[in-house]
Amino acid sequence: MSPLDDYGPWALVTGASEGIGKALARELAAQGLSLVLVARRGERLQELANELRRDHRVETLVLALDLARPQAIVELDEATRSLDVGLVVAAAGFGSSGSFLDSELDNEIDMLNVNCRAALEMSHVFGQRLRERGRGGLILMSSLLAFQGVPRASNYAATKAYIQSLAEALHIELAPHGVDVVASAPGPVRSGFAERADMTMSMTSSPEAVAKGTLRALGRRTTVRPGALSKALEWSLKTLPRPGRVRILQQVMRGMTQESA
Repeated sequence: MSPLDDYGPWALVTGASEGIGKALARELAAQGLSLVLVARRGERLQELANELRRDHRVETLVLALDLARPQAIVELDEATRSLDVGLVVAAAGFGSSGSFLDSELDNEIDMLNVNCRAALEMSHVFGQRLRERGRGGLILMSSLLAFQGVPRASNYAATKAYIQSLAEALHIELAPHGVDVVASAPGPVRSGFAERADMTMSMTSSPEAVAKGTLRALGRRTTVRPGALSKALEWSLKTLPRPGRVRILQQVMRGMTQESA
């Protein structure tokens, strides 16, 4: 039996077209779970679906949805009602960098909608479904930046602080119903995230390492910092008081953002 058998037969992964979401989808398919693949770019999802069916002989359902839209989670719920979804992975998200006041407000609001509102709706809607079936799992993507304010990534860090807090609480609330919840809080990861956020990352973890570490922690921990780099960064920051971490990460972000501070 696969260690993930209790979370099958279907898993739902948002943000599955690239990065951590794609790596998680591949890992879950390798464990024998069928996949609901969700992202904005349907053609990329279809390519991944073809790969997973060919390599692992699992079923797939592709849903091209923009989670910034208010009705996206309603449509997601309706499209998956006939499936026995036992694992929900909210991996969709994006960031920005630079001066908060110089950012585009519409983009920051979209970030809030994708990173927070969509994850909230998914946790509520699919949390009820998992509670009804009496077992399952929920993975919420936090970040190393969730544990303090981060100048030059202020809104992104704030969205991840929300996710971290939500996951910690749901880990306790849903446990009596047989539902495992974990917050995955990686550091910098090689993916399309940096390009969209206009950042340069010299040291990164692989999406595959993050995916494997996250799945190993499901059902065992409240929060996981997957990958060697994440653990090293956690160790280097944890002895500092919170204001000190804010100052240190301000310097880090200055080095990672292309625009001069």
